[in-house]
Amino acid sequence: MRTTIDFTLEHSQTAVDALSEASGLPKQRIKDAMNKGACWWTHKGKRVRLRKAKREVRAGTRLQLFYDEAVLARKPEPATLLEDRRRYSIWFKPHGLLAQGSQWGDHCSLLREAEVALGRDCFLIHRLDADAAGLMLIAHDSKAAGALSKCFSGRAITKHYRARVEGEITAQDRLIDAPIDGKEAITRISTLSINETDQTSLLQISIETGRKHQIRKHLAGIGHAIIGDRLYGRPAPVPLQLLARFLEFDCPLERRRVKIQLPEHLNSLT
Repeated sequence: MRTTIDFTLEHSQTAVDALSEASGLPKQRIKDAMNKGACWWTHKGKRVRLRKAKREVRAGTRLQLFYDEAVLARKPEPATLLEDRRRYSIWFKPHGLLAQGSQWGDHCSLLREAEVALGRDCFLIHRLDADAAGLMLIAHDSKAAGALSKCFSGRAITKHYRARVEGEITAQDRLIDAPIDGKEAITRISTLSINETDQTSLLQISIETGRKHQIRKHLAGIGHAIIGDRLYGRPAPVPLQLLARFLEFDCPLERRRVKIQLPEHLNSLT
């Protein structure tokens, strides 16, 4: 079941009562949807998630419910907090976990998990495909988010990935520079090993730009799609075999060169 409810309250009442009456859904389902970030209201001029079921909502307030049973039922593997550095934290995002939520909910997102785990504001600095796994940084104040985001938006950061791809390929610092959506995109790949039995190759990858699906598109473009890539390759019985494993940058917050690497027990593909 998937439904959208958008209405303005005619009289003051609790949020759960108003949403249940408007949608025809049981209050318990509404409470679950609210807790998972699928309900919104316009509060002090801003559209924000409404999570408190018993909150009294005034007449004239706009409420929205984005209810999708499939989304609300998802239970991805939880993220792992690797290190809390006060103004930002370092996380391992597993396969299937979103970087941030959508209007349909945020319980399946790293950003919400970090908010709940640390009990403070969280800001997304960069993205990683939901199907991929690996390192992600979360900022905990807006100035930290802005400063760190500049590192990721420019070329001031070194990013290394690993990917298992279809076919056998031998490469050493091979450059792939096919434009993506009309913009410059630069990827470099080196072969770490070849599995002749299943005809796959394990690659180390670095990127100098951060276009959407850059690695996935570039590897598919040379005939070696990532194993498990449902968009640019073929479905597989394993998750997308792409892992963000290393970051290095001049940290504007700590004013030093920072190197972050996945711990050994997380630093491998299925």
